[in-house]
Amino acid sequence: MTGRVFTKLFLSFVVVLAISTATLDFVLRQFMEHPLRGEVHSLRRDLLLASLVAMAVAIVLSAILAHRAEARLKRIVAFANRIAAGDFSARMEEGSLDEIAEVAHALDTTAARLEASFDALESKQRELAALLDSMQEAVIAVDATGRIGWSNAVMRRIAPGAELQGQTLAHALRDPEALRCIEAALARGKPSSGKALSVAPGRAFDVNAAPTPGGGAVAVLHDITEVARTEQMRRDFIANVSHELRTPLTSISGYVETLLENGFDLPQNAREFLTIILKNAARMTRLTEDLLALASVESGDYKVNARPVAASALVRDAMHALAGMVKDLDVKLEAADTTDTVVLADEDALTQVFGNLIENAVKYGRSGERVLVGARDRKNTVEFFVQDFGPGIASEHLPRIFERFYRVDKARSRESGGTGLGLSIAKHIVLAHGGTIRVESELGEGATFLFTLPLAPKPPSA
Repeated sequence: MTGRVFTKLFLSFVVVLAISTATLDFVLRQFMEHPLRGEVHSLRRDLLLASLVAMAVAIVLSAILAHRAEARLKRIVAFANRIAAGDFSARMEEGSLDEIAEVAHALDTTAARLEASFDALESKQRELAALLDSMQEAVIAVDATGRIGWSNAVMRRIAPGAELQGQTLAHALRDPEALRCIEAALARGKPSSGKALSVAPGRAFDVNAAPTPGGGAVAVLHDITEVARTEQMRRDFIANVSHELRTPLTSISGYVETLLENGFDLPQNAREFLTIILKNAARMTRLTEDLLALASVESGDYKVNARPVAASALVRDAMHALAGMVKDLDVKLEAADTTDTVVLADEDALTQVFGNLIENAVKYGRSGERVLVGARDRKNTVEFFVQDFGPGIASEHLPRIFERFYRVDKARSRESGGTGLGLSIAKHIVLAHGGTIRVESELGEGATFLFTLPLAPKPPSA
């Protein structure tokens, strides 16, 4: 650096000196025939000697100034290298007042601000790490390429591979559902959720993955092992109790029917009592059947045998199968507009869904005197509906209408013999098809139950 600075200064001085000498020589040549020619030659010699002395002094001064400038520039370069290496405590502490000193002071100010900013950032990172480590849920973050960025203590405890930052996610999580959720969040840039059963032996997790602004994703694993175990115990208990109740209820119904049908000489009161017993035994039998059906559709092993079928055919078959249910009632079962769009559906399961919805509409919308059943096209789905024209459902009941045993009007439900499980069964069957179900209602305007089914894939062209 000193050589380059010195060369530039020296060349500049030589050029100036050469121009000055040439100019003076031109002037002196004009006096070559002048009587003072001797004095002119002497002046030329003195000027040349003075120029050589000035050149020597300029060379020395240029070398000294270049060396000083180089030393100060080297300090600036060393300072920049320390900042680049992460040493934000570095300072120039330049005492001069020239332009280089101003640059050094500006760099010192920048370094001080960077140091304060990084100290605050590190403090926030430590707080965030402490917060994440104190969580009960496992948290893991990946970059845009799917490599592990960081994880909290719970994640490292259940999946030791999560400690290897920079490794692919498959080194930490061997569960395909968890990997699918995170990959979906990375690919689509939208939150994704699922249930992981093989992250740790004997434990189940709810996985919620969401994209991060930098192009990566973060996943939170919530341990639901105890909840899943409790739900499984509840389903097993319901199934076992229902099985155990079916035999005595069948015996009770059989004996009561025998007493009533064989013409025994029974008092009228006794016949009334036996009729009540038979009615309640039938209700209990239906409750056990609904409990068994609900336990079946809520289990993780429930699968629907879906195949392509026209939506209009589903509506037509359901109405034909359920015509006898409304035959003795003052309610008309009418077909509304339908569509021939092909959907994926299990016909037997969908008949149960239509049966539960139509039975619900007949019982609680009887005052409307008719029930409409139909289907219409929606984006990527077909929406089926069952509409009654009864008193409707208050808005506060709508969010809970599909809960098991939930009743809008408990007195009317008991009188009609309902079990409170029909809508819950319908919901789980629709969800097993990959659809959705909801209800729309206003008081005095009736109620409309709507559910969707996915479209069947188009057959490949020849």
